[in-house]
Amino acid sequence: MIPFLKMHGLGNDFVVLDARPGGGCEGLDVTPDLARAIGDRHRGVGFDQLAVIADDAGADALLTFWNADGTTAGACGNATRCVAAHLARAGGRERLLLRTERGVLDCRRAEGGIAVNMGAPMLDWREVPLAEDVDLDRLPVEGGPAATGMGNPHCTFFVEDAEAAGLAGYARFETHPLFPERTNVQVASVAGPDRLRVRVHERGVGPTLASGSSACAVACAAHRRGLTGRRVILVMDGGELEVDWRPEGEDAGLWMTGPTAHVFDGVWHG
Repeated sequence: MIPFLKMHGLGNDFVVLDARPGGGCEGLDVTPDLARAIGDRHRGVGFDQLAVIADDAGADALLTFWNADGTTAGACGNATRCVAAHLARAGGRERLLLRTERGVLDCRRAEGGIAVNMGAPMLDWREVPLAEDVDLDRLPVEGGPAATGMGNPHCTFFVEDAEAAGLAGYARFETHPLFPERTNVQVASVAGPDRLRVRVHERGVGPTLASGSSACAVACAAHRRGLTGRRVILVMDGGELEVDWRPEGEDAGLWMTGPTAHVFDGVWHG
């Protein structure tokens, strides 16, 4: 029996397991089979990502992420915000440092929910990663998308109307050979001054209502193309996220802010 929390950020939903001493899941060995079983929306609990909390000597906690297909994810911005909200509420904290594969992320209570600094974007083709050295702002791919690394790879298509373009037709680019580790795919259009409409197909998951790392990647790519400023609202299927790309100073990085929700606690009987 595995106790868990069900949380979401704008409908981007997560199962959270606490593997710290006393958390209920200490000693649990999460495997691809276990992640797939819990992630099955018909026979398990269902999630876009599974987040596992563990102790860390240099941060408030260590987070690891699993996709619904049993693969791992190096970054998950909305799950990070959800776990930060849970830990902040439990400990009466305003700020936490959470270690992920992306590094130690600064998480803070903010107007509108929880803000997390997702760090500087990765804009070298080897870091995204891509299979070859190409122009990241306009890939040699049908539709001329942009590539951005956020600890996981992203491919952003800018179109006239993200609603009319249809997400399903772009899902095939998840496995394009230019992305050796597959990629998250976004379709985005300008919806107003510093406002973008975004739809997301997540690597290892499929269509999702929202994605924090995708929001950061789209905001970064839009600014690089001169479509927006550094601070932008992203309207996703599940709601709105704000991304503020701060280029310098001690708070440098892509700050992503939005609401979180703790839906219920449960016990999974495997």
